[in-house]
Amino acid sequence: MGLQEEVELLRNIPLFAKIEPSKLKLLAFTSERLTYAEEDILFEQGDVGDSAYIIIGGEADIVVNTPGGPLVVATLKQNEIVGEIAILCDVPRTATVRAKTELTTLRITKDLFFNLVIEFPQIAVEIMRELAHRLEQTTTRLREAVAEAQA
Repeated sequence: MGLQEEVELLRNIPLFAKIEPSKLKLLAFTSERLTYAEEDILFEQGDVGDSAYIIIGGEADIVVNTPGGPLVVATLKQNEIVGEIAILCDVPRTATVRAKTELTTLRITKDLFFNLVIEFPQIAVEIMRELAHRLEQTTTRLREAVAEAQA
């Protein structure tokens, strides 16, 4: 896949949709393309967060360690981003991310990610939307789990 194809992929991601093509070209050029086999781990819960990953092919499971063992809480697909919470909040990784299928990602370093957010405030707005959406989903699941446990 060439640079232009990567730019087109990035344009399909809501986070980057409003960024001018020349900046997307720079992002595609400076990010690292990584391929994982099924079951490979991108990062572990508790790791230091040094980058975010954009899924450009395949699927990945988000796995959280619980007292009852690992629990898959979500599956990510093409055009989704993962790993940004740890770099935004400067906290350890909140979950493990494991390739569900063969997986291709673009890895964006912490510095590059912050430069983008500073230069394009709309990215910050999109990140807030995404995080709020995830929080709402998590709260709903938590409410359902508590209701089941009390039943």
